[in-house]
Amino acid sequence: MATYNQLIHQYRDLFMKKSLSPEVVKAFVFELCNEFGINLYLDLDKEADDRVRKKFDDGIERLLNDEPLNYVLGYTYFYGYKMIVNEKVLIPRPETEELTSLILSQYDEYYSGQDVEVCDVGTGSGAIAIALKKEENHLHVYASDISKDALEVAKENASLNDCEITFFQGSMLEPYIDNDIKVDILVSNPPYIKQNENIEHSVYDYEPHVALFGGEDGLRFYREIFENAHKIMKEHGMLFFEIGYDQKENLTKLAEQYFPDAMIKVFKDINGKDRMLMIKQ
Repeated sequence: MATYNQLIHQYRDLFMKKSLSPEVVKAFVFELCNEFGINLYLDLDKEADDRVRKKFDDGIERLLNDEPLNYVLGYTYFYGYKMIVNEKVLIPRPETEELTSLILSQYDEYYSGQDVEVCDVGTGSGAIAIALKKEENHLHVYASDISKDALEVAKENASLNDCEITFFQGSMLEPYIDNDIKVDILVSNPPYIKQNENIEHSVYDYEPHVALFGGEDGLRFYREIFENAHKIMKEHGMLFFEIGYDQKENLTKLAEQYFPDAMIKVFKDINGKDRMLMIKQ
């Protein structure tokens, strides 16, 4: 029987031949070992546990077909919290963690210690909403999505993380308008990829398109939120968005049309790319 080290090296070469990251194999084995309480680095040269080997064999073909690692595992970690992910929801990205950090820092600056109403529009897996609530209990969090399937995952993640969130199904701001909900903070990571833009096969083939594409110019859902935000925002509220790295100029101009008296600021991510938009009324 193969050792863990042999399993890793056996498939690393194959992954490289297919132009896939060989580090995915090691990450996969590491996560499988964690599930069974096995320390991979201490047991690297030991014979692979049958339970790990079975899951490895079941998953390796999916990885070779370029399916994202987190879908194969069935979970990811966001802001330190475990989140179930599957083909019904996008896999949360590191940039979205940075958006969450920005919101929490702005809460501390402007609302510290106060009870605040927050809505997460297009919540997907529920990652942003859950992380915000877990990190700051003074936040009363609503989360919505047009996809019933996505909301099922989000609710499961809220339960997994013992997190109280009010969920709604509906398009963009409709559920909040219909329920006469007013919020201090609106956050959204809407679909913002241009309709004709080329993206990685692993994303296009496996992740839900409804959560990826934002119309011809990628700004469709920002426009919709900007147009209706006044119906749900409290006075002096704040809006936060994840944006495409090349959308700063167009989105800033668009925001200025709808929020002429607001402070509008774009923040860079850790890689120096423009990825977060803040509008403070």
